Amino acid sequence: MPWTPSSNPTTRRFINEIVFGEESDIDQKGVTMSHYEMYLEAMQQLGANTLQMEQFCGLIQEGVSVEKAFQQINIPETVKDFVSFTFEVIATQKPHVIAAVFTFGREDLIPDMFIEIVKGIGDKQAIDKLVYYLERHIELDGDEHGPISLKMVEELCGQDKLKWDEALIYSKKALQHRIGLWSSISSGIKEQKNVLV
Repeated sequence: MPWTPSSNPTTRRFINEIVFGEESDIDQKGVTMSHYEMYLEAMQQLGANTLQMEQFCGLIQEGVSVEKAFQQINIPETVKDFVSFTFEVIATQKPHVIAAVFTFGREDLIPDMFIEIVKGIGDKQAIDKLVYYLERHIELDGDEHGPISLKMVEELCGQDKLKWDEALIYSKKALQHRIGLWSSISSGIKEQKNVLV
């Protein structure tokens, strides 16, 4: 399809910036890689088991649907729910809903959340890849992506009350799914600590 300009220039610019940053950022050594690859390297540096993540990504690259890929790996229901909700939002094909969930369920939360995580890390040198990953998101999402994403939601919803209502409903659902995911992760960490004690 030949390119034609969309009616939402702020949204168009933001999407291009986000894709560029997420898929081809620079790591702490100046190597081009996606944020997913940075995260994977950080988890491996921590000694985390990344096998399921890599298997899931591999299945998706082979063209397996998200639902079928889930059936082939063993992950907690809360993770499945979180990812499934993301694809449910995409399936609405409503740009204002997708933008709202992205903004209020991700971009608006991440900087403050990651700042607190970085503050709590003792030996930052031993896990420098994770620290860089977190600090990079604090920088991008706090300074650039967060403010632009808010403008994007405003532009897409405009003066349409129905769009704002849908944006609010889905944003609340996104936060509920994120809380469920975090609570599950927290419980898993506590259980593992109890086993190791």
